[in-house]
Amino acid sequence: MSRLAAKPILAAGAVLVFLASGYGQVQSVPVGRATDFTSDAYFEAPHERQVKVRLTGAEATPLPGGLLDVKKLKVETFNTAGRPELVVRAPHCTYAPLDGVANSAGHLELQSGDGKFRVEGDGFLWRQNESSLTISNRVRTVIEMPK
Repeated sequence: MSRLAAKPILAAGAVLVFLASGYGQVQSVPVGRATDFTSDAYFEAPHERQVKVRLTGAEATPLPGGLLDVKKLKVETFNTAGRPELVVRAPHCTYAPLDGVANSAGHLELQSGDGKFRVEGDGFLWRQNESSLTISNRVRTVIEMPK
C-alpha cells in the first residue's frame, strides 16, 4: 500500500477558535479524582443498547464548573453493528460531561477503525452531540491507498 500525506484535506476544515469560557459565579472545586474514567453514549432506538461513543481516560480530576481534567483521553466511535469507526487519543484534555465537549491545546491522534486513515495535530475541540472534531494546528493526514 502506498501512503499519501493529504494535509490539505483536513487543514481546510480544521480551523479552531477557542472560546474562553467564563463563569459569572464562583464555583467550588469538587474533591476527589477517578481512575479508569469511562463515559458511554448510546444510539437511539432501535439500537439503544449499542454504544455509539465511548470516552475513557486513565484519570479524571474535577475542575470548577463541573469540568473534568482527563489524562490519557481515548474516544472510540462505533457503528450500529458494534464495529469501531474511529479512535481518538490525546494525552490530556478538559471534558465537560454535561455538554459532551472536550478540548485541549495539546496533541491529538485520530485513526479510522480499519487503520487506513490517520490524522494528528495540536489543539482540538470535540463536540460529542454534534459528532464534530476540529483540529487546529500542525494537522497531518495519512491515507493508505490500495496498490
